[in-house]
Amino acid sequence: MGSKPPIDPLAGFHAATRRWFAGAFDEPTRPQALGWPAIARGESTLILAPTGSGKTLTAFLWCLDRLMFAPAPEKRARCRVLYISPLKALAVDVERNLRAPLAGIAQIAAALGDAFVAPAISIRTGDTPQSERARFQREPADILITTPESLYLLLTSNAREALRSIDTIIVDEIHALVPTKRGAHLAISLERLEAICDRAPQRIGLSATQRPLDEVARFLGGTDVGRPFQGRRESARRGTATLKGSPYTEAKIEREIEHEFAAPRGAVRYRPVTIVDAGQKKSLKLTIEVPVEDMARLTTADDIPSGPASVGDTRPSIWSAIHPRLLELIRAHRSTLIFVNSRRLAERLAGALNELAGETLVRSHHGSIARPQRVEIEDLLKAGALRALVATSSLELGIDMGAIDLVVQIEAPPSVASGLQRIGRGGHQANAISEGVVFPKFRGDLVACAAVAKAMHDGAVEATRYPRNPLDIVAQQIVAMASMDGWAVDDLFAAIRGAAPCAELSRSVFEGVLDMLSGRYPSDEFAELRPRVTWDRVAGTVSAREGAKRVAIANGGTIPDRGLYGVFLLGAGPGAARVGELDEEMVFESRVGETFVLGASSWRIEEITHDRVLVSPAPGEPGKMPFWKGDRAGRPLELGLAIGRLMHDLLRLPAPAAIDRLTREHDLDARAAENLLQYLRDQLAAARAVPDATTIVVERVRDELGDWRVCVLSPRGGRIHAPWAMAVAAKIREETGADVETLWGDDGFVVRFPDVDEPPDPRLLVPEPDEVQALVVRQLGATALFAAKFRENAARSLLLPKRRPGMRAPLW
Repeated sequence: MGSKPPIDPLAGFHAATRRWFAGAFDEPTRPQALGWPAIARGESTLILAPTGSGKTLTAFLWCLDRLMFAPAPEKRARCRVLYISPLKALAVDVERNLRAPLAGIAQIAAALGDAFVAPAISIRTGDTPQSERARFQREPADILITTPESLYLLLTSNAREALRSIDTIIVDEIHALVPTKRGAHLAISLERLEAICDRAPQRIGLSATQRPLDEVARFLGGTDVGRPFQGRRESARRGTATLKGSPYTEAKIEREIEHEFAAPRGAVRYRPVTIVDAGQKKSLKLTIEVPVEDMARLTTADDIPSGPASVGDTRPSIWSAIHPRLLELIRAHRSTLIFVNSRRLAERLAGALNELAGETLVRSHHGSIARPQRVEIEDLLKAGALRALVATSSLELGIDMGAIDLVVQIEAPPSVASGLQRIGRGGHQANAISEGVVFPKFRGDLVACAAVAKAMHDGAVEATRYPRNPLDIVAQQIVAMASMDGWAVDDLFAAIRGAAPCAELSRSVFEGVLDMLSGRYPSDEFAELRPRVTWDRVAGTVSAREGAKRVAIANGGTIPDRGLYGVFLLGAGPGAARVGELDEEMVFESRVGETFVLGASSWRIEEITHDRVLVSPAPGEPGKMPFWKGDRAGRPLELGLAIGRLMHDLLRLPAPAAIDRLTREHDLDARAAENLLQYLRDQLAAARAVPDATTIVVERVRDELGDWRVCVLSPRGGRIHAPWAMAVAAKIREETGADVETLWGDDGFVVRFPDVDEPPDPRLLVPEPDEVQALVVRQLGATALFAAKFRENAARSLLLPKRRPGMRAPLW
C-alpha cells in the first residue's frame, strides 16, 4: 500500500493567496506548514520557530486571507485582528511588512476577477498622533497593531467599543513579556478584552526563544473561568461578600504571604492552546575574538574612561585594540550591527569609532534617543545606507534588518536567549546562517562568552516563568476596570483570575487589595493616600471614585518612572524639538555651556529647567559621555551554572585537549582559548581553587583603610548573589551585632567589616538553607533595593501617582 500524499498547508487558502505565496516563496517554512492547520481550525496556538523563519506571516496570512475574501462586516464591527508587539519599532516594522502580501494578493485577485476587500491597518502606540487615534474610534481598521500599554489605554476609554468585534489576537515576541510584570499587565488586559468581545478571540503567540512551552502556553491562553461579564452595569449582584474579622493582624499577614506565593490553590483549568514546536537550532557562525596577545596585561580592561571621544585611550586598555578591529570589520561588510549592554557604552563606542574613521560611519541606537532619530536610523540601516549601528537591546527583538550581514556583540550577552535574538538579526531569512563576532572585555568575561556560545549552538535558552500574583498590577487594573463599569466583586475576582499570573490568587488577598484601594489602610500613617474605588461590602459591588479614570490613564503600565530629564532643542517648533533623555544624576552633575554626546552627535547645554534640558547642536566639538543608572537583569542561574561547569571541566583536561574543545565547541580563536586557560591557571595559583558549579571560593583581605573585606566568588549570577548577600548581612548583625556593607554582582559578592580586628569567620557567609528565607525577609526592608522597588510598586498600584501627568517626577 502506498503512503498517503502529504496535506498541502496552503489548501485552505483562497486561490489568489496561494498564487501570491507560490510566486513569493519556494515553499512554506516548517512553522507555516505546522501552524496554518491549527490556526485554520480556530485553535489558540503557540508557535516556536527560529528567527527569520516567517513566524509573523504564519500568524497573519490566514487572517489576511479571511479579511480579504470574507464578506465585509458592518462599519462598527470591522476591527477583527489585534497584533500586540512589545516594541513600538516592531509594530511599525510589521505594518510595513504587511504591505507586500496585501498588495500582491489584491493584484492577483483583481486579475482573477475575484471580489476582495482591502483590509485597513491602524497603528496605536505612544507615538500615534491624536488625529489618528480619533480616526480609529470613528472608523475602526480591520487590523490594529499596538503595544501592551496602548491596549490598556484603549480598554480604559470609549475606543474599546471598536474592539468588541476582535476575533484574533497575535502576541509577538511573547518570550519578552512572559517573565515580567509587563506581561502580567498584558495578561489581565487580554482578559478585559475577552470580557467585552462578542465571542472569545483566538490567541496566537510567536517567539524564537521560549522555554518551557507549557508555561508560555498557559500564559497565552489564561484560565477557563467562563465569561461572566460583558461590560454592562446591571451585572452587579447583591450579597456576595461579607467582612470577617480584622484583615490586618500581623500573624494573618505573615501566614498569607507565606502561602500565597508558595502553594497552588487547587486545580486550575487552563484554556486549551495548541503548541506548534517548529524549533530547530539556528545556523550560527560565531567567533570569539581577543585582539591582544595577553589580556592579563590590561590593567583597566573593564574601565571605559569618560570625557571627549577625541582624547582616545590614554591608559592601557583593551579598547585601543578593539576599536581598530571593529573598524576593519565594519569596512569589510555591507552593514554591521554592534550590540552592547548599556546605553553609555553605545554612545562611547559610536563616538570612538567615528573619531578613528575620520567620518560619521557609525550611529548609536537606544531607548533614550527620541523617536524621529530612531526611525531615521532604522530606515538607513534597513536600506543598507548605514555602515554600522551600535545598539542596546532596543533592536534585539524581531525587527527585520534584512541588509545586515554581520552582528558584533561587545562582552557576553546577558543571557542565551538574548544572544540568539541578537546574533539572529543578521541573516534574518529562513535557513540563512547568522554570522557573529563576540569581543570579551576582560578575562572573566571571556569565560562567560565561551559558555554562552556553546549554549547558543545547543539552543539551550533559559527557562522563563511568569510572575505569580503581582498585586500592584492587580490593583492598577482593578481601578481601570472599575472606572469603566460597575462590577460585582465575584465577577471582578473571576476576571482577574482569568489571567494566568493571577490564576492562584486567593480571595482573602484579593479582598486585601480592595481594602487598600478603597481606603481601608492598616495605619493612620497612610491616611493621606487617596482611595481609588468604593467597595460596597453589603451589595458586593466595586465602583470607581471621582478622578480614578484620569489617574488610571495617566499612570498606566508597568515601566517605572526613572526621573529622567527630557532633552529638547532650543527654539525648535513643537514635534521636532525632542532629542532624547538623560539620567537625573547626570543632569545634576552638568552645567550650562558644557557639551555632551547623545545619538553620536554633540550638544551644548543652553538651559536646565526643573524637568528638561535645552540644548543646541555642537557639531565636531568633543563632549562628555552620558550615563544612565537603570536596572540590568542579573545573569540567569542556568547560565551561571553552565559557566561553572565549563571552568570545572577545562581544569581537568590536558592543555591541548582544552584548547581543542574551546576552539571546536565554543568558537574561540586560538589566542582567546590560551587567554582563557591562563586566566584559570592564574586563579588556581592565587587561591588554590576556582569557583565553579560545585565550588564556592571565599577570600579575606584588608582594604586600604585596614577594614576586612570578605569576597564570595561564585558564577551563579546577581539574582542569587543579591538575596544571599542580604541574608549574610542579617546573619552577621544577629550573631555579632556588626552592621556590614555588601556589594554584589554576577561573579559573587563582597562584605566589608568596619572596625573589626580579627579575621571574620567565613561560616558567617554560608547561612543554613532553612534560615535563608527568614534572614532575607528581615534584611530586605533596610536595603536601597527595597526602597526603590517599593516606590515603583506603589506607583504601579496608583497609590503614588504622578502629580503632573506628562511632566518629570523626581526620583527622590
